[in-house]
Amino acid sequence: MATTYYTKDHEWIRVDGDVATVGITKHATEQLGDIVFVEVPEVGRSVTAGEACAVVESVKAASDVFAPIAGQVTEGNSDITATPAAVNEDPEGNGWFFKLKVADKAQLAGLMDRAAYDKLVAAS
Repeated sequence: MATTYYTKDHEWIRVDGDVATVGITKHATEQLGDIVFVEVPEVGRSVTAGEACAVVESVKAASDVFAPIAGQVTEGNSDITATPAAVNEDPEGNGWFFKLKVADKAQLAGLMDRAAYDKLVAAS
């Protein structure tokens, strides 16, 4: 069963075994507005926790998407590069950015669960 974690930078990471799927939260898409461009990392790229590895641009702003944990990129979501609005439509589902092979599951301990993330958003 997959477990989802959240970052203070409004990324989510869903971990299922040694594979993690990363995207941005619904709250992030609401702050950004209509998304018009997405760049995902190249397959094979090694990323470290906190490293900027993808880009999302909206009518309001451009933002980096950070790797919540270290790993090696196994897949980029070509659907959202072709149709960036898909991120707005389903940010925590089909609007995912990339998948990676988890390097160190211990890094997940520094992330938030849904209740903690919701509390962070409510406080902002």
